[in-house]
Amino acid sequence: MYSESDLESAVAAGAITSDAAEALRNHVAAQRSTVLVDEESFRLLSGFNDIFVVIASILLLTALGWIGSSVAPMIGAALVATASWGLAEFFTRKRRMALPSIVLLLTFACGVAGTVAGVVDLLMPSRDGRGEALIGAGTALITAIAIWLHWRRFRVPITVAVGGVSLVCLLAALILAIDPLLILQLNWIALLGGLCLFAFAMWWDISDRVRQTRRSDVAFWLHLAAAPMIAHSIFYALGVFAGRIDTPQAAMIVAFYIFLAGVSLAIDRRALLVSSLAYVLYAISTLFKDFGAVSLNLALTGLVIGSALLLLSAFWHPARRAVLRMLPVSWRDRLPVLDRPAAVSSNTRQTAVF
Repeated sequence: MYSESDLESAVAAGAITSDAAEALRNHVAAQRSTVLVDEESFRLLSGFNDIFVVIASILLLTALGWIGSSVAPMIGAALVATASWGLAEFFTRKRRMALPSIVLLLTFACGVAGTVAGVVDLLMPSRDGRGEALIGAGTALITAIAIWLHWRRFRVPITVAVGGVSLVCLLAALILAIDPLLILQLNWIALLGGLCLFAFAMWWDISDRVRQTRRSDVAFWLHLAAAPMIAHSIFYALGVFAGRIDTPQAAMIVAFYIFLAGVSLAIDRRALLVSSLAYVLYAISTLFKDFGAVSLNLALTGLVIGSALLLLSAFWHPARRAVLRMLPVSWRDRLPVLDRPAAVSSNTRQTAVF
């Protein structure tokens, strides 16, 4: 499977012309009876060899971490980080393998964070709450810098999202360093961080409205990182985790999920819907139970949500058109395009209109 980034790279290298790349996009869109801009395409696997390399890399990195930790935890983490970078030099920079690149980026980030934490623990074995927060901030900052260097070297799309999460951790640690009791407000801190990542993801999306470059892949991972922070924080505030929820709360949760569906359609991203799915399943299950369907509440919940999501997937493009019609023109001009020209025959091209 070839991603938009692969096509972009092929055009830049002169392997194919931009007209040939566009013709390929149009051909695939016509075969799928949909527009590619709605597909959220990204490359995860280029073949089974990706899985093979990931398994081998995990075995190697686990062994290095285990052996190094037998001397000192920070040595094990440092070996993992170093080996991850070294493996990325071949499997990411030279072979351009998707899944191994993602895994090696994550192990590199964890290795750097573990190394910094191990050094600090060795130098400062005793510390108070504010000290813990400052150490956490320092660890997050150094990890974010290391991730930035990784991005400069390898340009793996998920790297920006991992760096963004590190910066959110830095923000949270700095807030807790001001007052450790603010940990009671951690839910709102997570919401703030999620909204910042969401705004950053939209910045990347706006810069590639037709989703033909690597910037769209970066935005995809940023949305995937931001969505759980936003969804968890808001549903926590709505009382999902307070034990049993009553009927009005369940109705509010379902209503908010419908609102998230509208946002997802407007920005043409599905991450918010997926991240919120567990909460709305619980809410609808509670509604069915309150109305007497105790024995079948889970089955009925799966039937309703599964059918709704399949219908939304099948009619995503018409539903998105309906949502965009309700938005101001200035907003529509900054959101991902509703459609782009796609060939339906050798002599005919079609363009969607609002």
